[in-house]
Amino acid sequence: MAEGPLNGLRIVEFAGIGPGPFCGMLLSDLGAEVVRIDRKGGGRDAKSDITSRGRRSIALDLKNTEATEACLRLISQADAVFEGFRPGVMERLGLGPEVVLKRQPRLVYGRMTGWGQFGPYAHAAGHDINYIAISGALHSIGTQEKPVPPLNLVGDFCGGALYLAFGLLAGIIHARATGKGQVIDCSMSDGAASLMAMFYGQKASDQWRDARRSNKLDGGAHFYDTYQCADGRWIAIGSVEPHFYSLLLEKTGITSPEFLQQMESAAWPDLRAKLAAVIETKTRDEWTDIMSGTDVCFAPVLTMAEAPLDPHNLARQTFVNIEGVIQPAPAPRFSVTPGAIQFPPHRVGSDNLAALRDWGFSETEVDALKRVGAL
Repeated sequence: MAEGPLNGLRIVEFAGIGPGPFCGMLLSDLGAEVVRIDRKGGGRDAKSDITSRGRRSIALDLKNTEATEACLRLISQADAVFEGFRPGVMERLGLGPEVVLKRQPRLVYGRMTGWGQFGPYAHAAGHDINYIAISGALHSIGTQEKPVPPLNLVGDFCGGALYLAFGLLAGIIHARATGKGQVIDCSMSDGAASLMAMFYGQKASDQWRDARRSNKLDGGAHFYDTYQCADGRWIAIGSVEPHFYSLLLEKTGITSPEFLQQMESAAWPDLRAKLAAVIETKTRDEWTDIMSGTDVCFAPVLTMAEAPLDPHNLARQTFVNIEGVIQPAPAPRFSVTPGAIQFPPHRVGSDNLAALRDWGFSETEVDALKRVGAL
């Protein structure tokens, strides 16, 4: 029995890459029953494919009309369906919103793309780096010399998967209240722009300079940056508020009056260099002993190997070990209906019979799908 606040929801996921599987993982971790439609003969067999955890896999040949009909039957029993193909692909497969919503008017149909369902770029290929480039986000992140991609966190996972999950659940709430489903057009470029809301507000009020490393939160300020220690490892300082900044000066032993010009941006480069020289006198562990748990707003910069062993992460069980694979635990946490990893990633097509049977297909019908090559 699935655990979590979404227990009872049924969702159909059309397998994709990156943000699609991550959205499916989030929904499954919180208790939704998510069945994934994989491409017949596709991959995703590795137990380390973490974002595929918690969902059963049905492998179908979506170019086969019998497979299309099977998908429609599955979708008609679901609260929501989502896909991550370019605009028009699902329509060509006979699985577009017009067809599906006729079968199930209460359905929420999630469509996640980089550029959205319309616009000059809608049919162009792209990746996270491109989608966040047109939002202003990529320009704002990096060194003075060049923008630096922040992994694919901002577009794929934040601007895409999280916004899609949020949109699907909002749509389901509306459908339950009104009986009316709808289409969610989730664009990663839109999501990345939405994430920039605070910074556009600061720019409008002349509190944000449109140049990298010249603002409080982009590494421009000496009190909000990373610093290398004596052992070559790094720490992160975020002492923005005056009382936190005073404590930073106390913990580092800095008494020079020039450091009292905390918000004088013209002084930041010089103050950063002097603070860096102080930080370089001790190892990361020494600074951790001095600052960890205080109001300096401090943390050691941990590698992916170190993070699961951090005392805070251990105490909160932020990471778990599933069949030898260290991975993030479900988030956020619920006091009454906690989420859980339902099971490790399943091999493509390994649930053909069991999943279809649970969704109302007889063994005879499953055999018929096999005979025509649909399954």
